[in-house]
Amino acid sequence: MRLVRPTLLGFRCNRFFRYAPWFRSVAKDPWLEEFCVRADQLPMAQARRTKAKFDVCCALTVFGIDLKDLTPEALMHYAVESRAHGLAGENSESGTFAGTLAWPILHDMGQFPASTPRSFRAAVTRGQISVEEAVDRHRLRNREVRDVLVEYIRRRSAGLDYSTLRQLTNLLVRVFWKQIEEINPDQQDLRLSEETFTSWKEWLLVLPNGKPRLDVDGPLMAVRALYLDLQTWAVAEPERWSKWSAPCPVRDADLRWFHLRRRRLQERMANRTRDRQPLLPVLSQYVNDTWHRLRTMLDAARQVQNGEEFTVDGTVWLRVSTKDQRHNRPPVRAVNRATGELVHLSRDENTVFWQWAVVETLRLAGLRAEELTELTHLSVRQYQRSSGEVVALLVVSPSKSDRERVIPMSAELFHVIAQIIRRHRNHHGTVPVCARYDLHEKVWSEELPYLFQTFHGGVQRGMSTTTVWRMIKRACDTLAVTHPQFAGVRFAPHDFRRLFATELVNNGLPIHIGAALLGHLDIRTTRGYVAVFDEDVISQYQQFLARRRAERPKDEYREPSGEEWSDFQQHFDKRRVELGSCGRPYGTSCAHEHACIRCPMLSIDPKMLSRLDELEQDLVDRRTRAVAEGWQGEIEGIDLTLTFLRGKRAQAQRLQRSGIVDLGLPHQRPRLTDR
Repeated sequence: MRLVRPTLLGFRCNRFFRYAPWFRSVAKDPWLEEFCVRADQLPMAQARRTKAKFDVCCALTVFGIDLKDLTPEALMHYAVESRAHGLAGENSESGTFAGTLAWPILHDMGQFPASTPRSFRAAVTRGQISVEEAVDRHRLRNREVRDVLVEYIRRRSAGLDYSTLRQLTNLLVRVFWKQIEEINPDQQDLRLSEETFTSWKEWLLVLPNGKPRLDVDGPLMAVRALYLDLQTWAVAEPERWSKWSAPCPVRDADLRWFHLRRRRLQERMANRTRDRQPLLPVLSQYVNDTWHRLRTMLDAARQVQNGEEFTVDGTVWLRVSTKDQRHNRPPVRAVNRATGELVHLSRDENTVFWQWAVVETLRLAGLRAEELTELTHLSVRQYQRSSGEVVALLVVSPSKSDRERVIPMSAELFHVIAQIIRRHRNHHGTVPVCARYDLHEKVWSEELPYLFQTFHGGVQRGMSTTTVWRMIKRACDTLAVTHPQFAGVRFAPHDFRRLFATELVNNGLPIHIGAALLGHLDIRTTRGYVAVFDEDVISQYQQFLARRRAERPKDEYREPSGEEWSDFQQHFDKRRVELGSCGRPYGTSCAHEHACIRCPMLSIDPKMLSRLDELEQDLVDRRTRAVAEGWQGEIEGIDLTLTFLRGKRAQAQRLQRSGIVDLGLPHQRPRLTDR
């Protein structure tokens, strides 16, 4: 029984040196000793292992219990309270908790129930929230409208993933109705006045930070769908939805520029791709050279002992020891003998390796960021062709679509994947099995041998998309120091995907094959990814002309005879008729048996408008007689001719109003005389 049980804040107000060994000597708890033995085996510095043991001893002191009585709830309470009081650096800014390293050790010892998450991060992650919780975050005043939005979003959730559902909730609740209540606090239903909705549209154009909103159509389309769905449901269930059926405030005029804005968006994306295409080889070369340089230095440093020198590319380095040599995996460090620069070789080499792996995989495979982090050891397959050739394949799990796809790996991509697997095997003997947290769906995946994973919080964990973004940004920021063209440039993971699609299509790969490699269900999506360059248009058109000439019979490419050339010239003379000129192509006869008024090829000369008036009067007189005589067949033919005649006259009058532009005739420039 513990006679003294201090509070956490009172206990931590005092500084203790070597408290964990003293507490162990007093407690004499064999279960605690087992925990300390396991903590000493963690592959990290002695200071962090000591921190894990101190957290457990501190929690046992505060709660007055033995280790066998420590529950997950108690350790989590200790961690949350330590963070709330800012003890030992744990706070909301640092994102850390006390007991993070102790949690997986206690879980592996069987101290916690099997249903408890293995990592502390998984235990404190809330995950998905219900529709009611998502709506109530915004504290709507009108409870009836709140209930309608909750039920509407719940019905829509059946066909949506969680990230899309969160976006829909944000648009309808925060962007739409919350602002409607701010504009008109007395609004009781969905029938909005023109003034209220106009004020909301004006607010929608500008973001809270003062910048213009680029995606104006998203909120408008969501609101329009809400009103139209309620109108449809009111027909099927009038007792429930008829009260909320109201005229849709989003008019067709509000979406009139939707397609124009979509084209402008595609133009911005194409310009972004063109700007980054010349930078991609520089970025790829940089991450490749940096990793190979540090790997060479690390291999050379491991061949010598601490305090010994080694030489790499003419530079002399001295391997130095760390401050704490009780590390289970002592880091390798070296000092430049000429400049005194200290380099953390093992740490920096590991960082730039994953930086290289991320950039090269995105560049060579055109994956989405989520697909990159979802690659596993099971994604690497092989296929043997009938000729006996073995082709390496990369199976990509579905991200946005519901179908997985298979990418044939190039030699470069296969080299990157092989290096990742080799690194895991060198460090762990195999590719470790771990869980991965999906930032979009807010769920933890099942444990799989993910290729892109890191050691965090005492456990292996699948790499997040945020880490991928940070690695690319870090490489670009470093390059900006020596390459000014990278200053202010932000490479996104999706930029690699667009560049991959552009390179495929511009190098002659059929666009439907590119769509299959990218996982697009609609070929128009792939077409929107491709940025066309002016030189590509010219070269592709020239290649098309060359292919077409090569396919045509050679006897067609000959000099015309005198008779053929004379016939060609006479063709243009024969196209001149009374009312103007005929536009039929060479080698074709008149399809209307010279009934020119009815022919669409006839182009009326504006000078012959008076002649058209005479022909019209003659046709009117003929029609009058045909009516008097009862010639029904004649009447139908005359009416058709009158229709064509009046159309030709209107066309000639438009041409007469626009006038004729004199382009002049080409002539030879006068020769410059020598002075």
